[in-house]
Amino acid sequence: MWLTEKFGLSVPVVGAPMANVSGGRLVAAISVAGGLGMLGAGSAVTADWIRTEGSIAAASGKPYGIGLMAWSVRERPEHLEAVLELKPALVSLSFGDYTPYVEPLQKAGIVVATQAGTVADAREAVDAGVDVIVARGAEAGGHGRNAVATLPLLQAILELTELPVLAGGGISGPRGVAAVLAAGAAGAWIGTAFLTCQEALTSEPVRRRVIAADETDTVYGTVFDAASRAGWPDEFGGRALRNAYFDTWQGREDELKTDDAGHTDYVEGTRAADPARASIYAGQGVGSLTGQPTAAEVLDGFATYRTYLQAALSDGAK
Repeated sequence: MWLTEKFGLSVPVVGAPMANVSGGRLVAAISVAGGLGMLGAGSAVTADWIRTEGSIAAASGKPYGIGLMAWSVRERPEHLEAVLELKPALVSLSFGDYTPYVEPLQKAGIVVATQAGTVADAREAVDAGVDVIVARGAEAGGHGRNAVATLPLLQAILELTELPVLAGGGISGPRGVAAVLAAGAAGAWIGTAFLTCQEALTSEPVRRRVIAADETDTVYGTVFDAASRAGWPDEFGGRALRNAYFDTWQGREDELKTDDAGHTDYVEGTRAADPARASIYAGQGVGSLTGQPTAAEVLDGFATYRTYLQAALSDGAK
């Protein structure tokens, strides 16, 4: 399998890069446990933050990755410079025009991935010369498209290209990993399952809200981006837990972009980690989270995917 062979993994799982969740400690824990951890470098962090957290991730001696947003790198080129200094094994660049950054990263010996939410996205990725495509379905938490579910998207992209394809969105346990591997994916791209890990940056109030959520509690939209004014293109909304703030402003996103009181309320809610006002990005697999495991425990669970693959291959034969 491409993913495990390329990076020397024992479990074909990439810990998706999540801003404010996957810092160096979680990244290292995922990589040490046999997956590939990825640092979530949000637009608001400094280049020094990337260097510091990347060094923590690298200290494990295991391969790791870093996720960047193309629209943010355009405004903060120092983010890319910090990544090139660190030389992680994998860099994911998505959401915006990432084409200028593919060659410099590859020349540094870094594997380049991008997240695709449609077949058209995947065609652009092939043309841009990336090394691996992430088929990111609408079920996934965080930012991306809400256009196509994971399974139809994965199948279509696999038909399109010979490049390795990872599947992301709604993969909450070993059954999901087995399903996408059986379909032909090179591995699973998983974020939500790591949200409440002990090594994650997730605050305690957010952890409690995530654990209490079920699979119907997520919503998709641009409310939180309008509130944050971080610079996210409207083309890419985000899937997060529904809360009072979202319900108040849904359908009024353009108004919110210039409403200072609404912006302040969101910022204060984020600082206070108030689940009623802050954005808590999570995918539809959130209902499977019931506690605060270590990353190693999560990876151990995913590693049992072989049981389900073998059962499917046996076709019930004894």
